[in-house]
Amino acid sequence: MKRFNLFFLGILCTTISISQTKNYKIHTVAFYNLENLFDTINNLEKNDEASPIMNIKKNRSKIYHQKIENMARVISEIGYDKTKRSPTIIGISEIENKTVLEDLILTKKLKSKNYGIIHYDSPDLRGIDVALLYQKKYFVPISHRPYELKIWSENGYRLYTRDQLLVTGYLEGELIHIIINHWPSRRGGEKKSRPNREKAAFLNKKITDSIFSKKTNSKIILMGDLNDDPTNSSLKNILQTKTIVKNTVDTVFYNPYESLFKKGHGTLGYRDNINLFDQIILSGNLISKNKKFKTYGFYKAHIFNPKYLSVQKGKYKGYPFRSFGYNGFTNGFSDHYPVYVYLIKRIDGFDIE
Repeated sequence: MKRFNLFFLGILCTTISISQTKNYKIHTVAFYNLENLFDTINNLEKNDEASPIMNIKKNRSKIYHQKIENMARVISEIGYDKTKRSPTIIGISEIENKTVLEDLILTKKLKSKNYGIIHYDSPDLRGIDVALLYQKKYFVPISHRPYELKIWSENGYRLYTRDQLLVTGYLEGELIHIIINHWPSRRGGEKKSRPNREKAAFLNKKITDSIFSKKTNSKIILMGDLNDDPTNSSLKNILQTKTIVKNTVDTVFYNPYESLFKKGHGTLGYRDNINLFDQIILSGNLISKNKKFKTYGFYKAHIFNPKYLSVQKGKYKGYPFRSFGYNGFTNGFSDHYPVYVYLIKRIDGFDIE
């Protein structure tokens, strides 16, 4: 097997150059696939035995709490070097239920952040869901609802998958809409499964079209594990994402991760392929074309991949250091790297150089 190092392909945070007054506000908006964050209880109504933790016979509770602590460590550090706090808003995928999130936000590293949780049980066959965590001090949700993605197999059987979660709220007084996704997998091959992700993209478009129909300059953030790269048809043909800022009008979506992907950056590795499935995509009104930032706007996009999140030796060197392997719990983190963007707003008295 060829070896490649996703860690060294990671994104180094760019310093924000601001005048000495430093009169600005900045928030981190992130997304993280937590890789099978399941509790230790066998739910007979779900296929939760598909979770690796259910195959562990000894010290299952201890392993669960260590997994929780590992996830909390990562979340607490995303964007910290610029904001000096954990993400204001973070979308989450591959969690079993609300209980695991309640355990997560009560860890020592996150408890003081006073995170709120928005979660719905989805019809996914494995019982995994998406959710949103938000710091109550900065973000106030006013509405939220799940959108069910209905897809069928070639034989006419319903394929149960994750809902798409829409959350609308105020980020320090500014209205934004956030859609958290975990699109259908590539099981059976990319080509065969492609229509399922295209349908997921159509559902995103249906949701965003509804929002734009009420206000064309709405601020919308799409985020998630899309199981597609930024250049795949679901993004380019259906959502019609752009990579050039000047081409991004209010109702068009800008994907900062496409240019990163074309440069060889990724959020996961599989069979010697580099993929960038985890993405944050922003509507045109969040793209500040003149850098005046009178309201919150997109500044930079990154992949969070410090050294400890990558395997350091062996045939998987450079891959994300996942929590579970063939021999059980690895004391790792996730098979995906988190992604995050900075939203920044000007306060009178500063300029961004």
